[in-house]
Amino acid sequence: MTKIKYIIGFILLSSIFLGSCKIGKSYQRPVMSDMPDTFETDGLQDGSIADIGWSTLYSDTILQQLIGQALDHNKDVLIATARIKEMIANKRISFANMLPEIGLDGLAQREYLNYGGDNKKFTPEIHADITFGWEVDIWGKLRWANEAGVAEYMQSVEAQKALRLTIISQVAQNYFELKALDRELEIVKQTLEARKEGVRFAKLRFEGGLTSEITYKQSIVELARTETLIPSLENEIKLKENDLSTLLGRFPGEILRSKTDISKIPTPPNLPIDLPSTLLKRRPDVAEAEQRLIAANAEVGVTLTSMFPSLKLTGRVGGENSELANFLKSPTWFVGSALTGPLFNFGKNKAGHNAAKAAYEQEIYSYEKTVQNVFKEVNNAINSFQKAKEVRVSREKLYESVQSYQNLSRLQYVNGIISYMDVLDAQRQLFDAEISLNDAILAELNSVVMLYKVLGGGLKE
Repeated sequence: MTKIKYIIGFILLSSIFLGSCKIGKSYQRPVMSDMPDTFETDGLQDGSIADIGWSTLYSDTILQQLIGQALDHNKDVLIATARIKEMIANKRISFANMLPEIGLDGLAQREYLNYGGDNKKFTPEIHADITFGWEVDIWGKLRWANEAGVAEYMQSVEAQKALRLTIISQVAQNYFELKALDRELEIVKQTLEARKEGVRFAKLRFEGGLTSEITYKQSIVELARTETLIPSLENEIKLKENDLSTLLGRFPGEILRSKTDISKIPTPPNLPIDLPSTLLKRRPDVAEAEQRLIAANAEVGVTLTSMFPSLKLTGRVGGENSELANFLKSPTWFVGSALTGPLFNFGKNKAGHNAAKAAYEQEIYSYEKTVQNVFKEVNNAINSFQKAKEVRVSREKLYESVQSYQNLSRLQYVNGIISYMDVLDAQRQLFDAEISLNDAILAELNSVVMLYKVLGGGLKE
């Protein structure tokens, strides 16, 4: 037992003195000196959107259920979750590589030898050993590898967060688009009924000799043109339902939606805008890009330290004898070390180190590009959010004006003041204005979805 203590003590002392050195450059976050201190808030309030959960922003209970289903069953989310499990195991492996390995080796055999045919000999052997093996991390290679493993694990965690934000926004956007298509189909059907009424009225006036046949034929043309819109819209609705079903992680089928008209879905007057320094810490895609950078820096350390010799310690403590009866009285132990390293390999290790440094440089630019994209996305989303509100207000005014014009034209036509062509023109303008208003409502809802996403909203329910 005393010898075993010496071996263990030797290993621990070696880990303290030989493992204290770590060659390579520690990671430092890139400094972007020209980064603006604020976003172009355009009058929006300051604050953190992290406090606004997605179930608070999206008050439609059906939409809340759909988002919950997608987060639980979407295949990409499940793949990302499994990826995290894989990286947890890999991280454990990279950490365990820094520690000694302890094993058990047992053998019992009986060998028969007969040299020359007249020299029979039986050679029995029994041994049981506890084995030790350890690569002493003299230069920090294993610690760099562990740091890379941890960073890769964190990449998978941040990637899953980013994916969840994307799934939430995609479900909300597809749901709103489905509601908008429902409303558009409803508008077309209402217009179709108006066209049928117009044909009936034009026919009565034609048969009464009040108008020419051309007016009656024109009303039939407008009816047929409106009818052609319905199959196309019904197809778009079905395709959108299939898209949303896939996001929910299920086979294509009908999507339940609330009976609330899309124009009645509330939109917030504004959303709080963080400072860039705060938002960059919360955005999962930025954190993922930084973890890739940390891993690339660690790989530079791994390739650098691979150019130096490595020290491996081995040990064995146990018993060995030819007979089982005296086995416990036959102790054996062994301690050894091996120092191995490259001597001449035509610059392969140096080239590997240079390649790792080039890969690290690429990740620096990738990280900086990600940060720049954050500013672009946030500023674009803020502008779209503001302008979408303005467009909706202007199209509401247009719709009200055209609706008044259409009512007046119909009244004047009945009284014989204007022709039926003027009525058709007014009806077309009303149809276009109503469709345009529906599009503006959808654009405003989608602008809220996009602004919420780019501000890192959705990490909280």
